[in-house]
Amino acid sequence: MSGTHGRTTPDRWTWSMGMDCPPFLSGRMILNSAPLKINTSMIRMHFKNGLWAVPMAMILSVFGVWAQEVSPEVGTYTFEAGPAPEWTALMERTSGWFGADGIFSIPLDGKEDQGAADKETLFIFSDTYIGEVVHNVPRPGNVMVNNSTAWLKGLEPSGSAIDFEYNTDGKGRPISYFVPDNKNARADEYFWLGDGFVNHEKNDALYIFAYHVHKTGPNVFDFEQTNVALLKIDEPNRRGMARSAQIATDLGFVHPTGGRVYFGSGIFVNTKEANAPDPDGFVYIYGIMERRKSLVAARVLPKDIEDMDRWSFWNGGQWVEGKENVAEITNAVSNELSVTPTEDGNYLLTFTVLGLSDKVGIRVGTSPVGPFGKIHEVYTCPEYKEKGLFTYNAKAHYHLSKPGELLISYNTITMDFWEDIQKDASIYHPRFIKVKY
Repeated sequence: MSGTHGRTTPDRWTWSMGMDCPPFLSGRMILNSAPLKINTSMIRMHFKNGLWAVPMAMILSVFGVWAQEVSPEVGTYTFEAGPAPEWTALMERTSGWFGADGIFSIPLDGKEDQGAADKETLFIFSDTYIGEVVHNVPRPGNVMVNNSTAWLKGLEPSGSAIDFEYNTDGKGRPISYFVPDNKNARADEYFWLGDGFVNHEKNDALYIFAYHVHKTGPNVFDFEQTNVALLKIDEPNRRGMARSAQIATDLGFVHPTGGRVYFGSGIFVNTKEANAPDPDGFVYIYGIMERRKSLVAARVLPKDIEDMDRWSFWNGGQWVEGKENVAEITNAVSNELSVTPTEDGNYLLTFTVLGLSDKVGIRVGTSPVGPFGKIHEVYTCPEYKEKGLFTYNAKAHYHLSKPGELLISYNTITMDFWEDIQKDASIYHPRFIKVKY
């Protein structure tokens, strides 16, 4: 459920210009000052009748935003995509960890290079189900925690090379690794995890962005994100994950014109130590501005990661102080995403188009902050048409990819998730594809 970043609407929801976009239209700014009335039963009907079968470009046009990017397309890229069933199979489990979303992959050597066969990878997940599954049905007594991990040795999707881990209390019961415990924490909040990286300038400590979340109602989309914390794990190993420090930040805030903003949606470590192809010494931290599902960016030297006064923000033309000066880089992206380098010096922004759709999109840019060109709809996720699953939060896993190819994951969920997960465990685990370019 992490990162879908919407809310289930009541039977009738009223929206007008100046408010954050309504659920399921999040980011589709309607160019009409009259209030927009949305009936959720109609939303369900449209999804049921195949709204997502309509080409995404047509949807963008109908809703009046995200016209053709001003920046010209960079180079000539042809994308060829297909399922990666061997990677998806890693996530199809029947004992212990059997479902989660929010997957990010972090190379534990802190090097974002490709082809290192001895590399160990940490996968971090958000809402996670623990229990036993028989004939694809979870047994009674399964529980949900808000974050978990998996540890992969090497680069191959082998079941014998990966271990799924979750935290436990003194009685052996599953609990979350990370629970809000800082000055910004409020009662009954929990963490969903953003991206992370191993910081060579901080004794190889692991830093992970974590979103403060609390429920606002009984349904799967009834939640609110209030702020962002920075987690520091001094010993990023199986035992050390349960021992973390929490650094309160102000990286979750309401922008004067763009709606709610939060950082941690993706990270690009552009340093020599991380083996970046064109290093400038900075860590780029990407965020989302909700009103138009806009990409925003900050950067900081790794040694200054904990000092928010040392961060700078991209205002559309230069790096400046003050998070309120951040500006949209591009839009129609998802709440979790990735920016990765190409062999010819460009950058690929990978995301789910509009945040919640069946389209995996890629934009090509000339720098870590663009400008990024048009959306290439590289893959149509079949799960909606075949099983009625919503798909979201596509992102690339660069160090697990081969040159000229991206390994990409995306998540799946249903509208009636709390009931559906108890009937079918397969609806809730990451899926993978490979995209050649």
